[in-house]
Amino acid sequence: MEIKKLNNSTVEGRKERPVRVLQFGEGNFLRAFVDWQLDIANEKGVIDTSVALISPLFKESRVLSILKEQDCLYNVVLEGIENAAPKCENRLISCVTDAFNPAADYERYLGYILSPELRFIVSNTTEAGIRYEEDDVKADCPVTFPGKVTNLLWKRFNHFNGDKSKGLIFVCCELIEDNGTTLREYVLRHAAEAKLGDDFIAWVKDACIFADTLVDRIVPGFPADTIEQVKAELGYDDNVVVKGELYHMWAIGGDGYKTLAEELPLDKAGLHVLFMPSIKKYRDKKVRILNGSHTGMVPVALQLGCETVMDAFNNEKVNTFINTMVDTEVLPMIDEDPEELRSFSQGILERFYNPYIKHYLKSIALNSLSKWEARNFPTVKDFYSAKGTLAEYELFSFAALLALYGPGSTFEPQDNAEHLALITKLWNDADYAATVRAIVESGIFIENFEQLVPGFSAKVAEYLKEIRTEGMEASLTHFLAERR
Repeated sequence: MEIKKLNNSTVEGRKERPVRVLQFGEGNFLRAFVDWQLDIANEKGVIDTSVALISPLFKESRVLSILKEQDCLYNVVLEGIENAAPKCENRLISCVTDAFNPAADYERYLGYILSPELRFIVSNTTEAGIRYEEDDVKADCPVTFPGKVTNLLWKRFNHFNGDKSKGLIFVCCELIEDNGTTLREYVLRHAAEAKLGDDFIAWVKDACIFADTLVDRIVPGFPADTIEQVKAELGYDDNVVVKGELYHMWAIGGDGYKTLAEELPLDKAGLHVLFMPSIKKYRDKKVRILNGSHTGMVPVALQLGCETVMDAFNNEKVNTFINTMVDTEVLPMIDEDPEELRSFSQGILERFYNPYIKHYLKSIALNSLSKWEARNFPTVKDFYSAKGTLAEYELFSFAALLALYGPGSTFEPQDNAEHLALITKLWNDADYAATVRAIVESGIFIENFEQLVPGFSAKVAEYLKEIRTEGMEASLTHFLAERR
C-alpha cells in the first residue's frame, strides 16, 4: 500500500466546524481519549465542534510542530481483546483544527479565548498542573495553569462586559481529587489576591462551570518500535499516531453536570460517558487501583530492568508486590461491597496484561512525585487512620521512587526541575532518615506525610537505605519474604 502524506490535500471530506473547545494539552492521552470522543460525537451528529490545542506551559513541542505539518490530522489505533477475540480499530481524527504555542502567537490565543463561540476548556496538565502557587495573573502569560485560567477568564469577563452567557465550562482530566472544584478554588483565590474585583468573582461563580471528572483509558502513546508497520497499515505517514486500549470510561460530575449532559451529550453518541452528581465512588476505585498500581509499580520495576507494564507483570516478584498491595492495602480502604470491589479490581489488573499494548514504564514515570501524592498517599493516610499502622507496600513504593530520583541513579526523571534539584540538594547517603524527612517537609508535596502519618519518614528511610545499599532485587525479595 502506498504511504501518503497526512494533510488536508490527502484527506477528503473534512468538515469545517466552529472552535468551541480550547484544549490545554497536546499529549497522547487527550488526543486518544477526549478528541477521539469528540470526533465520534461530531460524526454521530450530537455535537458540532472543532478543537484548538495549546501547550499548557505555553511552549513549543515536538507534537505541536508535527500536528501543524499534518494540518492537525492524526490517527488513533485501539487494540485489545473483545469477546475473547483480538480486535483493532483505527480512526482518523479530524476534529482538531489548530495547534500552537500561545507565547509565540498571543494574538491567536486571544482570538480563541475571546471568541463568542468558545464554550469548553479541556485540560490535562497532569497532577502537577493544578497546584496553587503565587503568580502574576494580570500578566499575559502567567506561569501556573490556575494562573493562566484566571487570566483567561478575567480577559473574557472584561471583553464581554460581564455577560453571563459568555461563561465557560471547564472539563478537567487531571487525576487529582475534585479536579474541577480544586481549579475553581484556586482561580477564585488568585482573583481575590490580585484584587480583580467582586463582580469578576461573582461572574466566575455564577457563569462558569468547573466539572469534576474521572478519565479511564490506558494510552501507551506513539508506537515508536512498530511505527513503520503502523504507517503501512494506515496508509499515511502519520508521525503523531497514538495507540491505546479499546476500553474507555469518562465519569463527569459536580455542580453543573446536568448542563454538561445537555451541551456535551457524548453518551448519546454511544460513548461510555456517565453524568452524575458525584464521581467520588468511581474516582476512588479507579485512581487508587489502576493509577495507584501503575505509580507504585514503576519505580520498583524500572530498577529491576523492566521496560514495559507487561515486563513488570511477568516478573513474579513485581506481580506479587502489586497484587498484594492492592488486596491488603488499597481495597480495604474503599467503601464498597468487598466482592464487587474485588471483581472490579481483577478487571482493572487484567487490562495490564493486554498483549497488544506496549506501555512503557518510563512514560508512566512522568511527574511521579505529584502522581504518588495524588494516587497513593490517600491510601496511606486512610490506612493509618483506620488501622493505626503503616501501609508498608505503599511506603516501599515511595522509597523506590526516591531511590529512582536520587543522586547516582541512572534514571533521568521527567519531573518538576526545581523539585528534582531540591531532592539532590537534600540528599545525604550517610543519613537516610534525615534525607527522607527533609524531602517530605521540603514543600515538594502539598500534604505533610509525616505529620498525617507518624512514622512515615522512618519506615521509608529504612526501605530506602536497603534499596540503595543492597539493590532492588535483594530488597524486594527480602520485603516479600518477611510478609509471607
